[in-house]
Amino acid sequence: AFYGPSGFGKSVSAAYAANSHRAYYVEAKASWTRRFFLLSVLREMGIEPAKTIPEMVEQISEQLVLSRRPLIIDEMDHVVDRRMVDLVRDIYDGSASPILLIGEEQLPAKLKRWERFDGRILEWAPAQPLDLGDARHLRRLYVRRVEIADDLLQHLVELAHGSARRLCVNLDRIEKEAQAMGADRIDRAAWGDRPLYTGEAPKRRLS
Repeated sequence: AFYGPSGFGKSVSAAYAANSHRAYYVEAKASWTRRFFLLSVLREMGIEPAKTIPEMVEQISEQLVLSRRPLIIDEMDHVVDRRMVDLVRDIYDGSASPILLIGEEQLPAKLKRWERFDGRILEWAPAQPLDLGDARHLRRLYVRRVEIADDLLQHLVELAHGSARRLCVNLDRIEKEAQAMGADRIDRAAWGDRPLYTGEAPKRRLS
Protein backbone atom coordinates (compact mmCIF):
# COMPACT_ATOMS: atom_id res chain seq x y z
CA ALA A 1 0.00 0.00 0.00
CA PHE A 2 1.32 3.41 -1.07
CA TYR A 3 -0.32 6.31 0.77
CA GLY A 4 0.10 9.99 1.51
CA PRO A 5 -1.37 13.48 1.20
CA SER A 6 -2.84 14.84 -2.01
CA GLY A 7 -0.27 16.35 -4.35
CA PHE A 8 2.63 14.12 -3.30
CA GLY A 9 2.80 12.48 -6.74
CA LYS A 10 1.17 9.14 -5.93
CA SER A 11 -0.92 8.87 -9.10
CA VAL A 12 1.95 9.95 -11.34
CA SER A 13 4.13 7.34 -9.65
CA ALA A 14 1.39 4.76 -10.17
CA ALA A 15 1.18 5.54 -13.88
CA TYR A 16 4.96 5.17 -14.17
CA ALA A 17 4.86 1.85 -12.28
CA ALA A 18 2.00 0.59 -14.42
CA ASN A 19 3.91 1.31 -17.62
CA SER A 20 7.17 -0.10 -16.26
CA HIS A 21 5.66 -3.37 -15.01
CA ARG A 22 2.76 -3.78 -17.48
CA ALA A 23 0.37 -3.60 -14.55
CA TYR A 24 -3.38 -3.43 -14.87
CA TYR A 25 -4.39 0.00 -13.55
CA VAL A 26 -7.76 1.30 -12.35
CA GLU A 27 -8.59 4.58 -10.64
CA ALA A 28 -11.60 4.11 -8.37
CA LYS A 29 -14.36 6.73 -8.23
CA ALA A 30 -16.62 7.74 -5.36
CA SER A 31 -19.73 6.82 -7.40
CA TRP A 32 -18.65 3.26 -8.23
CA THR A 33 -20.76 0.29 -7.16
CA ARG A 34 -19.34 -3.19 -6.56
CA ARG A 35 -20.37 -4.25 -10.04
CA PHE A 36 -18.92 -1.20 -11.76
CA PHE A 37 -15.63 -1.64 -9.91
CA LEU A 38 -15.29 -5.19 -11.25
CA LEU A 39 -16.43 -4.11 -14.73
CA SER A 40 -13.71 -1.45 -14.75
CA VAL A 41 -10.99 -3.97 -13.86
CA LEU A 42 -12.20 -6.38 -16.54
CA ARG A 43 -12.36 -3.57 -19.10
CA GLU A 44 -8.73 -2.73 -18.29
CA MET A 45 -7.89 -6.41 -18.82
CA GLY A 46 -9.75 -6.50 -22.14
CA ILE A 47 -12.08 -9.28 -20.95
CA GLU A 48 -15.79 -9.62 -21.68
CA PRO A 49 -17.43 -9.60 -18.23
CA ALA A 50 -19.53 -12.45 -16.89
CA LYS A 51 -23.05 -11.79 -15.64
CA THR A 52 -22.63 -12.16 -11.88
CA ILE A 53 -20.28 -10.57 -9.36
CA PRO A 54 -18.78 -13.90 -8.17
CA GLU A 55 -18.06 -14.88 -11.78
CA MET A 56 -16.37 -11.54 -12.46
CA VAL A 57 -14.18 -11.95 -9.39
CA GLU A 58 -13.14 -15.36 -10.72
CA GLN A 59 -12.39 -13.87 -14.14
CA ILE A 60 -10.13 -11.21 -12.65
CA SER A 61 -8.30 -13.66 -10.41
CA GLU A 62 -7.75 -16.07 -13.30
CA GLN A 63 -6.43 -13.34 -15.58
CA LEU A 64 -3.97 -12.15 -12.94
CA VAL A 65 -2.65 -15.71 -12.57
CA LEU A 66 -2.41 -16.32 -16.33
CA SER A 67 -0.90 -12.95 -17.22
CA ARG A 68 1.43 -12.76 -14.19
CA ARG A 69 0.82 -9.03 -14.23
CA PRO A 70 0.17 -6.95 -11.08
CA LEU A 71 -2.96 -4.92 -10.39
CA ILE A 72 -2.82 -1.29 -9.26
CA ILE A 73 -5.88 0.22 -7.58
CA ASP A 74 -5.60 4.00 -7.29
CA GLU A 75 -7.91 6.07 -5.05
CA MET A 76 -8.36 3.03 -2.80
CA ASP A 77 -10.11 5.25 -0.24
CA HIS A 78 -13.23 5.15 -2.43
CA VAL A 79 -13.14 1.34 -2.40
CA VAL A 80 -12.96 1.40 1.41
CA ASP A 81 -15.64 4.07 1.80
CA ARG A 82 -18.00 2.12 -0.48
CA ARG A 83 -17.35 -1.04 1.55
CA MET A 84 -15.85 -2.97 -1.37
CA VAL A 85 -12.72 -4.09 0.43
CA ASP A 86 -13.79 -7.73 0.52
CA LEU A 87 -13.93 -7.78 -3.29
CA VAL A 88 -10.24 -6.88 -3.42
CA ARG A 89 -9.49 -9.51 -0.78
CA ASP A 90 -11.33 -12.15 -2.82
CA ILE A 91 -9.32 -11.19 -5.90
CA TYR A 92 -6.09 -11.47 -3.94
CA ASP A 93 -7.03 -14.77 -2.33
CA GLY A 94 -8.04 -16.18 -5.70
CA SER A 95 -4.87 -15.16 -7.50
CA ALA A 96 -2.09 -14.58 -4.92
CA SER A 97 -0.94 -11.89 -7.35
CA PRO A 98 0.71 -8.58 -6.41
CA ILE A 99 -1.84 -5.82 -5.83
CA LEU A 100 -0.72 -2.24 -5.17
CA LEU A 101 -3.18 -0.04 -3.29
CA ILE A 102 -2.81 3.73 -3.52
CA GLY A 103 -4.65 6.09 -1.22
CA GLU A 104 -4.68 9.16 0.94
CA GLU A 105 -2.97 9.74 4.28
CA GLN A 106 -5.73 8.08 6.32
CA LEU A 107 -5.81 4.85 4.29
CA PRO A 108 -3.92 2.78 6.91
CA ALA A 109 -6.32 3.89 9.65
CA LYS A 110 -9.36 3.17 7.47
CA LEU A 111 -8.19 -0.36 6.68
CA LYS A 112 -7.72 -1.21 10.36
CA ARG A 113 -11.48 -1.83 10.43
CA TRP A 114 -10.97 -4.69 7.94
CA GLU A 115 -8.72 -6.95 10.01
CA ARG A 116 -8.66 -9.87 7.58
CA PHE A 117 -7.68 -7.52 4.77
CA ASP A 118 -5.25 -5.39 6.76
CA GLY A 119 -3.32 -8.50 7.78
CA ARG A 120 -2.62 -9.34 4.13
CA ILE A 121 -0.77 -6.10 3.39
CA LEU A 122 2.92 -6.94 3.21
CA GLU A 123 4.30 -3.40 3.14
CA TRP A 124 3.10 0.12 3.91
CA ALA A 125 4.99 2.71 1.85
CA PRO A 126 4.33 6.35 2.82
CA ALA A 127 4.80 8.93 0.05
CA GLN A 128 7.71 11.19 0.93
CA PRO A 129 7.47 14.99 0.97
CA LEU A 130 9.20 16.95 -1.74
CA ASP A 131 12.75 18.10 -0.99
CA LEU A 132 15.25 20.31 -2.83
CA GLY A 133 16.73 17.35 -4.71
CA ASP A 134 13.28 16.42 -6.02
CA ALA A 135 12.64 20.05 -6.94
CA ARG A 136 15.87 20.24 -8.95
CA HIS A 137 14.83 17.14 -10.88
CA LEU A 138 11.38 18.57 -11.60
CA ARG A 139 12.98 21.85 -12.66
CA ARG A 140 15.01 19.96 -15.27
CA LEU A 141 11.85 18.24 -16.54
CA TYR A 142 9.45 21.19 -16.61
CA VAL A 143 11.46 24.38 -17.09
CA ARG A 144 13.11 24.72 -20.50
CA ARG A 145 13.16 28.41 -21.41
CA VAL A 146 14.56 30.16 -18.33
CA GLU A 147 16.93 29.38 -15.47
CA ILE A 148 15.36 29.34 -12.01
CA ALA A 149 18.02 29.87 -9.33
CA ASP A 150 18.37 27.54 -6.36
CA ASP A 151 17.44 30.20 -3.81
CA LEU A 152 14.08 30.73 -5.53
CA LEU A 153 13.65 26.98 -5.91
CA GLN A 154 14.24 26.52 -2.17
CA HIS A 155 11.55 29.12 -1.51
CA LEU A 156 9.16 27.11 -3.68
CA VAL A 157 9.95 23.93 -1.73
CA GLU A 158 9.09 25.71 1.52
CA LEU A 159 5.79 26.97 0.10
CA ALA A 160 4.90 23.55 -1.32
CA HIS A 161 4.83 21.82 2.11
CA GLY A 162 5.87 18.57 0.47
CA SER A 163 3.52 18.78 -2.55
CA ALA A 164 5.07 18.15 -5.95
CA ARG A 165 1.88 19.45 -7.58
CA ARG A 166 2.22 22.87 -5.94
CA LEU A 167 5.87 23.10 -6.92
CA CYS A 168 5.12 22.30 -10.58
CA VAL A 169 2.35 24.92 -10.69
CA ASN A 170 4.81 27.52 -9.42
CA LEU A 171 7.58 26.46 -11.79
CA ASP A 172 5.21 27.04 -14.69
CA ARG A 173 4.10 30.39 -13.25
CA ILE A 174 7.66 31.61 -12.77
CA GLU A 175 8.78 30.53 -16.23
CA LYS A 176 5.90 32.41 -17.88
CA GLU A 177 6.46 35.51 -15.75
CA ALA A 178 10.21 35.50 -16.45
CA GLN A 179 9.53 35.29 -20.18
CA ALA A 180 7.12 38.22 -19.91
CA MET A 181 9.90 40.16 -18.13
CA GLY A 182 12.36 39.26 -20.88
CA ALA A 183 14.62 37.49 -18.37
CA ASP A 184 16.52 34.29 -19.12
CA ARG A 185 17.38 33.79 -15.41
CA ILE A 186 15.43 34.60 -12.27
CA ASP A 187 16.33 34.33 -8.59
CA ARG A 188 14.62 35.06 -5.28
CA ALA A 189 15.49 38.75 -5.31
CA ALA A 190 14.32 39.24 -8.90
CA TRP A 191 11.02 37.49 -8.16
CA GLY A 192 10.40 39.74 -5.19
CA ASP A 193 6.96 39.62 -3.64
CA ARG A 194 5.06 38.44 -6.71
CA PRO A 195 2.33 35.97 -5.71
CA LEU A 196 2.92 32.21 -5.78
CA TYR A 197 0.52 29.29 -5.47
CA THR A 198 0.24 27.88 -1.95
CA GLY A 199 -3.03 25.94 -2.17
CA GLU A 200 -4.63 28.27 0.38
CA ALA A 201 -7.77 30.23 -0.41
CA PRO A 202 -7.19 34.01 -0.46
CA LYS A 203 -8.10 35.85 2.72
CA ARG A 204 -11.13 38.08 2.61
CA ARG A 205 -10.26 41.75 2.40
CA LEU A 206 -11.85 43.83 5.13
CA SER A 207 -13.16 47.24 4.11
